[in-house]
Amino acid sequence: MTAFAPDWLYLREPADAAARAPELVDTLRDSLAGGEEIVIRDLGCGTGSLGRWLAGRLPGAQRWILHDNDTALLDRARTGLPATALDGSPIAVEAERRDVTALRAADLAGTSLVTASALLDLLTRDEVTALATAVVEAGCAALLMLSVTGKVELSPADPLDPAISAAFNAHQRRLTGGRRLLGPTAVDVAATAFGRLGATVVRAESAWRLGPDQAELQRQWLEGWVGAAVEQLPELCPVTDVYLQRRLEMAAAGELHAVVHHGDLLVLPPSLEAAA
Repeated sequence: MTAFAPDWLYLREPADAAARAPELVDTLRDSLAGGEEIVIRDLGCGTGSLGRWLAGRLPGAQRWILHDNDTALLDRARTGLPATALDGSPIAVEAERRDVTALRAADLAGTSLVTASALLDLLTRDEVTALATAVVEAGCAALLMLSVTGKVELSPADPLDPAISAAFNAHQRRLTGGRRLLGPTAVDVAATAFGRLGATVVRAESAWRLGPDQAELQRQWLEGWVGAAVEQLPELCPVTDVYLQRRLEMAAAGELHAVVHHGDLLVLPPSLEAAA
């Protein structure tokens, strides 16, 4: 799994929070109602940004179990979640270093909800299928947010935008370490995998909308976006240096607007639907 620098994760957190689909939480809240402690496993938790966004939007006592391969990120995440839920109930937090692609139904026993943010596009088709099987067999809900869908809109537009976007999307679907990543197809693949298992899947858009007040996020995102495109298609290099400089100057001057599209999924397995 790809490692991410904490500074980047903290920088993007406000944009993530603004992008996530709150209407999915309204539906999720109804499905989890019941008075018992809610056990939530957050996969690939990073610095804990999804927990900070979600925990205070759910009522009832909660026990968050944070999963990541990076112990330094786990240490940050464990201390960053709120202490109380929407209704003032207590929130307990645990951290567990593990490979989230190896989770199976038995590992999710007693879990109410599986969450993840910006994770699905880093997985393979087999890994997403295994995750869907584990969640449905365990009978828990899943809230899987902020997976890239491959569409980027920059304003003002530039003739090179489509070529860079296509190369970036190909990079997201690259073969790495023997794993073929899903990249922008992840939301569709996951929705299909859960649906085939009988789960109810609710989809929502969750786009970053980056304006002049987010110049530093624009800068770092642009550098990563163009850098991945060039890594995938080196022949772009002669033109991307000038392109990137032009775009960075626009961002610094407050002249650039970017919409980076993502998708959110809420999954309710048949057992929860029947209970409701």
